[in-house]
Amino acid sequence: MRHCSVQVRGLLTRDELDRYNALMEVGSFLESQTRYDLAYTVQKEVDLLIQPAIERLKDKGRERDRATQEYLEAKRLGLEADEEDNEEDED
Repeated sequence: MRHCSVQVRGLLTRDELDRYNALMEVGSFLESQTRYDLAYTVQKEVDLLIQPAIERLKDKGRERDRATQEYLEAKRLGLEADEEDNEEDED
């Protein structure tokens, strides 16, 4: 059974996390019994279960990128304003 990343697990709701842990336990048991055909089905369920958390992680990344872009734009505008002030002082 493939585990999802720590970042994704951190964004699972309590119910999702409980279900994730239960599915992983079942999948591990099935693998220990060499029932890989059934473990594959359980893995597919895990993959479906974590999709909303993956989307939440992507949203956080987009939000962080947006905030970074706004910061850099404000920084650029601040530098341009400082340059204009310096040019006015020289005249």
